[in-house]
This record gives sequence, C-alpha cells and structure tokens, in this order.
Amino acid sequence: MFGLSVNDFILTLAVAILVMGLIAFIVGIFTLAFKINNDDFNEISSQTAKLVSKGISEDISGLVGNASSLLQSINEMARTKAGVGMFLLMVAFILLGCAYFLITRIP
Repeated sequence: MFGLSVNDFILTLAVAILVMGLIAFIVGIFTLAFKINNDDFNEISSQTAKLVSKGISEDISGLVGNASSLLQSINEMARTKAGVGMFLLMVAFILLGCAYFLITRIP
C-alpha cells in the first residue's frame, strides 16, 4: 500500500469531481443542443397534424382527441428533455464549484 497525504487525497478528490462536472456539462449542452432536432419527433408531428385535419374534415371527434393527445405528449417529451439538460448543467456548475473550492483549500 502507498502513503497518501491529506493534500494528495484532496487533490485527487478535486480532480475526480472536476472530471464529473465536465462530463455533466458536456452531456447537458449536448442534450439542450439536440433536443428538437430528432427526425422521429418531426415525422410523428406531421402525421398527427394530417390526422387532425382529416378528423376535422370528416367530423370524427375521437380521432381528433387522440391526435391532440399525441401532440401534447410530444411537446411534453421535448420539454422534459430540455429540463434534463438544464438539470445536468446545474449539477455541472455545482460540481465545478466544489472542485474549485477543494483546490483553493490546498495549502
């Protein structure tokens, strides 16, 4: 076993927290940047809009209700993905702040 001083332990802990913060930051930015650029969302949205217009023209209320429910679900998914990205960014800044605090406490 090797000897590890308190300063070395704090430095190792700070580096580990820094790496976790950087990973959370990158994943958060990636999640926010590509939250709506998904082709599946666009395809489902366009097909649902066609269903709604067809249901309105043929007076099928059940079809219109289900299609509007599907559109609301897609919007919720997009908002949830944005919320996850923002949460990851907040966690990243907290981790980066903790790493900075630990590094500044090393004599």
